[in-house]
Amino acid sequence: MEDIQAYVTELARNAKEASRPLGFASNEERVGAVRAMAAALREHVEEIVAANSEDMDAARAAGTSEGLLDRLLLTAERVEDMAQGLEALCDLPDPVGRVLERRTIDCGLDLQKVSVPLGLVAMVYEARPNVTSDAAGICIRTGNACILRGGSLAQRSCVAIAHVLSDAVAGCGFPAEAVTIIETTDRAATGALMSLRGIVDVLIPRGGAGLIQRCVREAQVPVIETGTGNCHVYVHESADFEKARVIVMNAKTQRVGVCNAAESLLVDESVAREFLPRMLGELARAGVTLHVDAQAKAAVETASEGADEKAATLARMVDATEDDWGREYLALEMSVKCVTGLDEAVAHVNRYGTGHSEAIVAQDQGACERFLREVDASAVYANASTRFTDGGEFGLGAEIGISTQKLHARGPFAAEALTTYKYEVRGDGQVRP
Repeated sequence: MEDIQAYVTELARNAKEASRPLGFASNEERVGAVRAMAAALREHVEEIVAANSEDMDAARAAGTSEGLLDRLLLTAERVEDMAQGLEALCDLPDPVGRVLERRTIDCGLDLQKVSVPLGLVAMVYEARPNVTSDAAGICIRTGNACILRGGSLAQRSCVAIAHVLSDAVAGCGFPAEAVTIIETTDRAATGALMSLRGIVDVLIPRGGAGLIQRCVREAQVPVIETGTGNCHVYVHESADFEKARVIVMNAKTQRVGVCNAAESLLVDESVAREFLPRMLGELARAGVTLHVDAQAKAAVETASEGADEKAATLARMVDATEDDWGREYLALEMSVKCVTGLDEAVAHVNRYGTGHSEAIVAQDQGACERFLREVDASAVYANASTRFTDGGEFGLGAEIGISTQKLHARGPFAAEALTTYKYEVRGDGQVRP
């Protein structure tokens, strides 16, 4: 343990030192480094994909779920997406050096509130190797250094990406340690990183509930908490059913292993018998296991047509338990509940949701506006899929995470969330009486 602590501490101290020249670098210098990082990903795509192939083989041999395998997988196309995400950061306004406020106080002092980098950002994450690129790019763009701790499933991929990006940064005249990765898979390294108060300025965990809660409980450094995604789609009695079916299928099945995928379907009981048989049939054909309440099950059982399809749908159903309402499946599974109306839907979402992304499908604009206003989540949608909760989709460039907390950052957060501010005060000899 002492050796791991010393190893991580040394890495972090070097990364902290590397943050200093980044902190006063010009916008053009930081943009140049991020563009070089994007170019380096393209140049080294084959070795990155090869490293990922080794991770994928090991993960399959270990019986890893399909949802996690999808998160782990890198292809040439996904590496290109990573490069494009970095380039999108370059097109954003400079987040550093913005004058947030300016005024002259009573004694004649000129006071400015100016955005500045945080310093050293630590990132702990699991089976998402693309996070290595996103985190490093956002940190360099904002004048921060980063120290990265990837999960053991993605270790080869993360190390390969981090080395490519570190070399690119060094080629632009910045310290290579500005992008640092912890290369041991020893779990003690995470604890060591979380203990580095005074060296690490902020810690961002990104992964499952267990990882996030461990960081929240044990970290001795400030934490920006990214959240799990128990996301809902609520079909109101006024919904356009065809629109609702398309939204539900996209939210649940377009990519199941991500935090903005829908995990729960709520339907007004007044339209359940009309809407649910076809909707649940589509989900069943897509391979979704349906955790249903009694009313949802009855809606299918009493459907008047399609005996074969009804049987196939029922075969994909299991009775929902209380645990299902709050579960993030990250798989082809979905809970289904009938509600009495908007009031119960909002109450259910606020009780069981994780504050991530929630959606209503309704033609009644009053219902939409109430849902948007009353649901407590970082992103709330009317007539759209939850899958849009993403830094790139929101025009933020590559994201570093999606925060479900309410302090400092909420929702998809990227460049601006990795800055703080300081006051610059200019005077002409004033002293306080």
